[in-house]
Amino acid sequence: MNPDANSQSSHVLVTGITGYIGGRLVPVLLEAGYRVRVMARDASRLQGRSWLEQVDVVEGDVLNPNSLQVALKGIDVAYYLIHSMRNSDDFQQRDIRAARNFGAAARAQGVKRIIYLGGLGDPAADLSKHLRSRQQTGEGLRESGVPVTEFRAGVIIGSGSLSFEMIRYLTERLPIMICPRWIYTRVQPIGIRDTLNYLASALETPESTGRIIEIGGAEVVTYRDMMLGYAKVRGLRRYMIPVPVLTPRLSSYWVHWITPIPADIVRPLVEGLRNEVVVRDDSAHRLFPNIQPMNYRAAVKRALEKLTASEVETSWADALVSSWPYEKPSVLTTNEGMIIERRQQVVKASPDVVFRVFTSVGGANGWLYFNWAWYLRGTFDRLLGGVGLRRGRRRPEEVRIGDALDFWRVEAVEPGHLLRLRAEMKIPGVAWLQFHAEPTNDGYTHLVQEAIFAPKGLLGLLYWYGLYPIHRVIFSGMIRELASRAERLTGPLMPRTLYSDKI
Repeated sequence: MNPDANSQSSHVLVTGITGYIGGRLVPVLLEAGYRVRVMARDASRLQGRSWLEQVDVVEGDVLNPNSLQVALKGIDVAYYLIHSMRNSDDFQQRDIRAARNFGAAARAQGVKRIIYLGGLGDPAADLSKHLRSRQQTGEGLRESGVPVTEFRAGVIIGSGSLSFEMIRYLTERLPIMICPRWIYTRVQPIGIRDTLNYLASALETPESTGRIIEIGGAEVVTYRDMMLGYAKVRGLRRYMIPVPVLTPRLSSYWVHWITPIPADIVRPLVEGLRNEVVVRDDSAHRLFPNIQPMNYRAAVKRALEKLTASEVETSWADALVSSWPYEKPSVLTTNEGMIIERRQQVVKASPDVVFRVFTSVGGANGWLYFNWAWYLRGTFDRLLGGVGLRRGRRRPEEVRIGDALDFWRVEAVEPGHLLRLRAEMKIPGVAWLQFHAEPTNDGYTHLVQEAIFAPKGLLGLLYWYGLYPIHRVIFSGMIRELASRAERLTGPLMPRTLYSDKI
């Protein structure tokens, strides 16, 4: 075994830690027994990560060479998982400069190897600026003289992957799609689990050092196949009408309006959709014979497991917890296919008291605010054949996982900290209601209340936004009443304050 890959002594650095791949790679490396250091420009953004106490955290910026020396000191292998996506004029130069800075610092600190995840595509072809930049980044890292293992992947199938999320949103929201010619471009998508396996296995595969390794899933498909395959897994019927002319710019605006992904991020991605991204050699299979990549349908099913009870928290909880001190008191956003209506407030009571209040909702205790609206919704649900509000709750002031709370089911409970409910009423999608209490430095509680909805198709979106005005009133009143009850239990207190809108 390569000495730099001994899991008992090897010290590994992961960059791009707040990104999609980096954040998922860390627990894989920790489980394998590696000592892990993570680098972020702002370490405070990592708050709430489940693995935070198991890693060494340093602040560093690849565009600031001086900051990299501390991050790379004592490191054996460094993962470089950083790249730009926004459609700026200088992103290529910035990416190459960042790679050169990182490579030079790695050489100065005696790093034995850099592992990089780049973009798949034939270098001899007319690649888009984005794909070309991904490959030039690998060249910039190699200029340092430090051995580089460069994996090249195309579309990564996983909830949260930008390419997959674009496909998800388009397919979910449009029963009939007018599509440009790039829907017939051949691609070889790969599941996120297989991608992480390759990245982690490289540490114990010395033969991969200094190699460019193309990785992909078990089959070659087109973007049309991907969208229709996703629709089939989701039980949606979709129709596609190809059009001969739809420029990347127009396509990016189309995606911008249909999905939450902004046009300046979509455009470089769309420009690359004209390029075939297919594995051209079998080096991955020869170097990593134990990795048998799954096919597209299996990868989609696995990605959608985040909508099951046991997988939901991993798809959004980390991001919510990590950023709460800087967020507005109320915000509506989307993340990984889910719509999140989040409200937060400082409550001048202890987390235990706040927890007692929000775990007492439902049944004879009611729903804190606009009870008549909750009963009306329950009646309507019964008319549709749903469970309605008749089930009540097991005990007035105690909950445990699996309990029924009217038309909700208790999905997660962390004493003094968290309650998550999953909706069991008739709705076109999957919904949760979550309460999360964290202590503040002054001894009070930061309360976060989230209504989360994963819509199914266009009907799901119409349902959510059709009810959003009344939801806004109900959930705003709910968090205010929750805070008021907790403070009354605690005693006379100063007026409540909200976090500032300033970021």
